[in-house]
Amino acid sequence: MGLKPLKIGKHTIKYPIFQGGMGVGISWDRLAGNVSKEGALGIISAVGTGYYQKMQFVEKITQSKPFEAINFYSKHALNEIFKNARKICGNNPLGANILYAINEYGRVVRDACEAGANIIVTGAGLPTNMPEFTKNFPDVALVPIVSSAKALKIICKRWMDRYARIPDAVIVEGPLSGGHQGFSYEDCFKQEYQLENVLPQVVDEVEKWGNIPVIAAGGIWDRNDIDRMLSLGASGVQMGTRWLGSEECDAVAYRDLMPSVSKEDIELVKSPVGYPARAVKTGIFDRIAQGNAPKIRCISNCVSPCHRGVEAKKVGYCIADSLGRGFMGDREQGLYFTGANGYRIQKIQPVREIIAELVQD
Repeated sequence: MGLKPLKIGKHTIKYPIFQGGMGVGISWDRLAGNVSKEGALGIISAVGTGYYQKMQFVEKITQSKPFEAINFYSKHALNEIFKNARKICGNNPLGANILYAINEYGRVVRDACEAGANIIVTGAGLPTNMPEFTKNFPDVALVPIVSSAKALKIICKRWMDRYARIPDAVIVEGPLSGGHQGFSYEDCFKQEYQLENVLPQVVDEVEKWGNIPVIAAGGIWDRNDIDRMLSLGASGVQMGTRWLGSEECDAVAYRDLMPSVSKEDIELVKSPVGYPARAVKTGIFDRIAQGNAPKIRCISNCVSPCHRGVEAKKVGYCIADSLGRGFMGDREQGLYFTGANGYRIQKIQPVREIIAELVQD
């Protein structure tokens, strides 16, 4: 069956494919701009924007790392990223991904709206107050990420009670995605929590609230996966890992790394955020096991669940520093997130070629 355009709020996407927002340099202007240019939805990650050409609100930088949340989530850098993405995609819909667990969440949401985001996507927590920060931007569509029908029910009820609105779409993410999971380590492997089982439950819950497109995410790789999710009731899909193998991936280090990654190289690891995360097992994890990991000192104050480095010390690494090192290509101390299908990246392709493969009937 042919892929149909997808309407999210006031915005129409030619192909019902979201590019997942991947933080600290993976999906910025080049990747998101080109995905939107080709008719899918490019999504700029607002995480770690202080690394973008080292753009800061203030000049103070400690050890070449963004200092405090004001710089780690740099408004100036986010504006530049959107401006450069718009040069590529023009007026096509363009999104921003902003984790609910970050420090200064509300400020970053407003920054993204002012920068020109058409759609805001938020996961890593239940964004029950998300509409509060976009009330001056009525054309911006709001899309929470959930891992269960129960989570969607809570969000819809709170939004209706407080703001008299429902989400413009919802992303349901299964446990095969890259980065942080919405499940415990054990639940990631249970059949009942796999995407194909959770998705129909979310579709059923949506019918109680109104016209909310459901976007399936987590482990989606090719057109067969897309068609399978649509047959289960999804209106579209979100794909993250597939773009790690694109020529336009903003983190050059991933383009160099991923074609050599095997299935055995990808594991769920502990994270300072409190949930397991899927990543490539690089040198940093060997150093943690050996007891000689990099010294942890909270510079960026990136996520509230870490409690200013307390949780980072428990797991052995700072997520902001490690993702930043990964972005800069440090294989020994860098952290590289990927979904379960990362090993399937055999070659680096242009975005237009990947999308052509996905939409071909």
